[in-house]
Amino acid sequence: MKFTIFAAACLAMGATQASAGPIDGACMGAGRNSTNRALCECIQQVADMTLSRADQRRAAKLFKDPEKAQEVRMSDRKADEAFWDRYKNFAAAAEGYCGG
Repeated sequence: MKFTIFAAACLAMGATQASAGPIDGACMGAGRNSTNRALCECIQQVADMTLSRADQRRAAKLFKDPEKAQEVRMSDRKADEAFWDRYKNFAAAAEGYCGG
């Protein structure tokens, strides 16, 4: 059910309506072989629908510093645990929608 609503929202936005944001910039700057503009824009669209702007900025830092992601994932702080749950949901949605 959640995915159906999510997919409908994505279609309503239109595939060409991409907005530059912190995730898009971090994605393009990550330097991975499979990185391309269309994929990064898609991931940003998912981030716009699933993460607050503050969470997007924090997630962008994880793209740039994978060790920081490990620190957040292993943290016992409630705020880090809550962020990690939101981040995992975003990542799963992006993978499902963008194929990345």
